[in-house]
Amino acid sequence: MSKYFSTYPKEYDVIVVGAGHAGSEASLAAARMGFDVLTLTVNLDHVAFMPCNPSLGGPGKSHIVREIDALGGEMAINMDETMTQIRMLNTSKGPAVHGLRGQSDKVKYHQRMKSVLENQENLDLKQAIVEDLEVESGEVKGVITKTGILYKGKKVILTTGTFLKGRIIIGEAKFNSGPNQQYPANKLSNALKKLGFNLLRFKTGTPPRVNGRSIDFSSLEEQSGEEGLSFSFLSDSLKGEQDSCWLTYSNEETHEIIRENEDRTPLFSGEIDGVGPRYCPSIEDKVIRFPDKERHQFFLEPEGRGTKEFYISGFSTSLPLDVQIDMVRTLKGMENVEIMRPGYAIEYDCVASGQFDLTLETRLVDGLYTAGQLNGTSGYEEAAGQGLIAAINAVRSLQNKEPIILKRSESYIGVLIDELVTKEPREPYRMMTSRAEHRLLLRQDNADQRLTPLGREIGLVDDKRWEHYQNKIEQINELREYLKNNRITPTKEVRDILEELSSGNLSKPASLEKILRRPAIEYKDLSRLVDDLPEYPAEITEQIEISVKYEGYIERQLKQVKQFDKLENKLLPEDINYQELDNLRQEAREKLNKVKPRSVGQASRIAGVSPADIQVLMIYLEKNRKNKQKVNNEGEK
Repeated sequence: MSKYFSTYPKEYDVIVVGAGHAGSEASLAAARMGFDVLTLTVNLDHVAFMPCNPSLGGPGKSHIVREIDALGGEMAINMDETMTQIRMLNTSKGPAVHGLRGQSDKVKYHQRMKSVLENQENLDLKQAIVEDLEVESGEVKGVITKTGILYKGKKVILTTGTFLKGRIIIGEAKFNSGPNQQYPANKLSNALKKLGFNLLRFKTGTPPRVNGRSIDFSSLEEQSGEEGLSFSFLSDSLKGEQDSCWLTYSNEETHEIIRENEDRTPLFSGEIDGVGPRYCPSIEDKVIRFPDKERHQFFLEPEGRGTKEFYISGFSTSLPLDVQIDMVRTLKGMENVEIMRPGYAIEYDCVASGQFDLTLETRLVDGLYTAGQLNGTSGYEEAAGQGLIAAINAVRSLQNKEPIILKRSESYIGVLIDELVTKEPREPYRMMTSRAEHRLLLRQDNADQRLTPLGREIGLVDDKRWEHYQNKIEQINELREYLKNNRITPTKEVRDILEELSSGNLSKPASLEKILRRPAIEYKDLSRLVDDLPEYPAEITEQIEISVKYEGYIERQLKQVKQFDKLENKLLPEDINYQELDNLRQEAREKLNKVKPRSVGQASRIAGVSPADIQVLMIYLEKNRKNKQKVNNEGEK
């Protein structure tokens, strides 16, 4: 009996399974590059849905959002159009770890992204549950839905999020479900296993949502938004009134309730099999594992302007509802709060690392790509970045062009994918600035300078964005030249001003660039030292201040990148059998055969591969080079 009843009459270039954050970016990218795309989702009412935080960003994560934007993606623009608050985090630290964080109206975020997908040329958006893959001779040919329809496609991108055999857990209650009680995808996991994929079981969670009418905001700490900020390089800053978030804390009473109900905690009773994210633990995990901590901090985040629901950020839990009610009501300002939706844990299947490469194409099935939480990540931002790269590489393959592999030294997306492939994460992966070796070069403010030319080359950066980018670069260069070529002399008036600005003395003439290099001096301060200081947008003066003040550090990191690239540029043959390299340790052979690194640099980051093993690879490559040179020389004779 056939696995399907009929074949859809149209064949697509790219089929995207799932329309969350990864699926939305993948769909738009492939369609905007001129290829016919079909996007299939379990529920059209949940396109780009935010099942967890109604927010984007934070250090590391905001960097990814801006990189997506710089490459021509949609996430940052969608956020700016539906945002209710924006702030810059870590401003007391250096620019490398600054991070935008924005609150979104989650319903409007979904509605706008769905509209963008619906109106995108070359893109068909449909509701269907994919249960199987059509594969012939190791190559994907399409997908089969629950209703028995075969949709044919040359490339397939799986962006299934937490839907694969999703199981929700609230205390003693357990039931099969996708996030937010959506329909789960139970059979696609089995299809992947049949093809030989090794699946892991991961877990994530979400806090209860509470009714804002039942919160006493007068006793809480208010967190307001900031003006002059946006996620997209194309957007104007958020204008108008911003919605506040509110800060509260747990206390000993909260912690005692958790301890008293430890036996009802699925996380510790063995009811949860999946591995959860280390950097986003549940409240019960925090209390049990850190008994000496007197309190934990939580943020009350509004879910949107059309609802009274508030999200208790940091309060993820899978405890029973009666315990959740007792816990939440111990928090200051929430003594009479009403829970509208209980918190829950969700377990789901995902693809273990080593089964896809840096292009995000799977190694078992040609033309099949995976992206998002299916690859073992947590977070909307990480998912969207992967979806974008998977689509770019699926299309590049159709174009018979070389894939796009972002280096660790040029983007956080590059760091993310490299670590998913190389480091075998055993828990949901979360991006942080500490994961990037060259984070001073990978700031969120310069993502466009790093990646927009590449986005233009790929075909995702349109004329409007390219013109905006070129104008920005022209202004940066123009202002830098002005500062280099204009000098001030140490008159008494100049020295008095510098002293007033706590910037020391000046004994001889100096360029404005040199003056700006002083820690206490900002660009606007130069107007007190020279007449007619040119006016530039804040994003231009910010770039100049960073490049001038951190010039020495930036140059040092650029030198490190050159050293780093020496190993990254030493490519390893794709058909190499590491078991045949006698001088490699057995553990290294097994790890190298599993990961199949593209370069010596990538090989050096694999756990279990030692510096001595890298030296063996270097010797192997040198022998290969000499052998090829010898063959070429003999051929010339």
